[in-house]
Amino acid sequence: MRTVRQLLADKPAEVFAVAPEAPVVEAIRLMADKSIGAVLVMRDTALAGILSERDYARKVVLQGRSSADTPASAIMTAQVLTVGPDTPVPACMQLMTERRIRHLPVVEGGQVVGVISIGDLVKAVIADQQLELEQLQRYIAG
Repeated sequence: MRTVRQLLADKPAEVFAVAPEAPVVEAIRLMADKSIGAVLVMRDTALAGILSERDYARKVVLQGRSSADTPASAIMTAQVLTVGPDTPVPACMQLMTERRIRHLPVVEGGQVVGVISIGDLVKAVIADQQLELEQLQRYIAG
């Protein structure tokens, strides 16, 4: 069973973040530039929150706020669910499904070491299932 550490090993190590006082438009630009659906909100090296496209749509667009004048801290999710590097992939999938979230920061020793998305988890599950299928086919043919 794969762990978060193994998923992170297959991804670029960079974590994308904005400061709490950064305007929301800065976070949206970063997401667009990097083709990602969420950015962390960091106070120096401390995780302050997470800001997703969903947060933007619900808390800026629908409420008529200005992206240029609203700080990231005003719309971020401050109660961030995190996982550790040794968390198994199925546990992450269960957490994301139950909490209806798409991104999980990975924290080790109090420091953010990465972010995994639902896409990362689905990709890992598909790869594992493909490997299992190939092994079964070889067993049956052998």
